[in-house]
Amino acid sequence: MSEQLPSAPPDERLRHPIRLVVTDDLRRSRLTVFFRLLLVIPHMVWLALWGIAVTLAVIVAWFAALFSGRVPDGLHEFIAAYTRYATHVYAYLWIAADPYPGFGGAPGYPIDLEIAGPAQQGRLTVFFRIVLAIPALIVVNVLQNVAFVIAVLAWFYALFTGGMNEGMRNLLAYCLRYQAQTYGYVGLLTPRYPSFSDE
Repeated sequence: MSEQLPSAPPDERLRHPIRLVVTDDLRRSRLTVFFRLLLVIPHMVWLALWGIAVTLAVIVAWFAALFSGRVPDGLHEFIAAYTRYATHVYAYLWIAADPYPGFGGAPGYPIDLEIAGPAQQGRLTVFFRIVLAIPALIVVNVLQNVAFVIAVLAWFYALFTGGMNEGMRNLLAYCLRYQAQTYGYVGLLTPRYPSFSDE
């Protein structure tokens, strides 16, 4: 007689250090959906301004990781907060989430990121990081184009039904996850390459 053993939890080492958490309830406010492009303008301005500071922080983090093999904690947190905030803004813009996001990138948004702390990184991969990231950046560009088309369709769907189609939301979440993992890789938040799967 064989005995059924409980399945073991997935090995933490196999999980990607940047994970998307979706707690969205699929309800949408028709009014905010209708004015979504206008409502997101302050966030896009803040995202661009914060992005300038993050670009400088990534350059400093690159030199730090090149010499020490690790991004300092403060720089890691700053870049992680920006990456989380960008995910919130794009989730709102693409109608993958409904509430108006905060401006600080704090955790708790219906489509959020969990980002692991700083890890040791190989100096050689740090040195060539932007070159290594080119294929992932091409995929991100394609996924952003797909997300744009889905977001337009989702706008009409949410406007008429007051809700979001789960399949559309999940596909947008997939695009957001891959985008966040790619930007996290480029921004030295993780040495792990973006993943096509959830694990």
